[in-house]
Amino acid sequence: MPRLVPAPTRIPVPGGKTIDEYVGRVSTEEAGVSVAHMVAPPGWDEPAQTPEFDEVTVVLRGAVRVEHDAGILEVASGQAVVTAAGERVRYSTGPEGAEYVAVCLPAFGPDLVHRED
Repeated sequence: MPRLVPAPTRIPVPGGKTIDEYVGRVSTEEAGVSVAHMVAPPGWDEPAQTPEFDEVTVVLRGAVRVEHDAGILEVASGQAVVTAAGERVRYSTGPEGAEYVAVCLPAFGPDLVHRED
């Protein structure tokens, strides 16, 4: 039977970025997949991470920069990037900021991100 998700759950993160999870460990206790809408302000960045999940990021507005061991990808509005579990990545935005949707398999979990200090 279909389940309505009436509203996302806001996941607190530092730096002015918002994460609104619609499906996942935090919002619906779904461990297999998470779907979140994110808005990152201009010039936002976060520490590098080596997550235990694959992530598909679809950029809706602005651009997301993805630093990885082999270089840097600039992902523009209308594009997507796929990162693999165990791959060290660091996300940031440029002067426009970004709005994007992230789908994680298995689901995102704060204990599964492994952000560097």
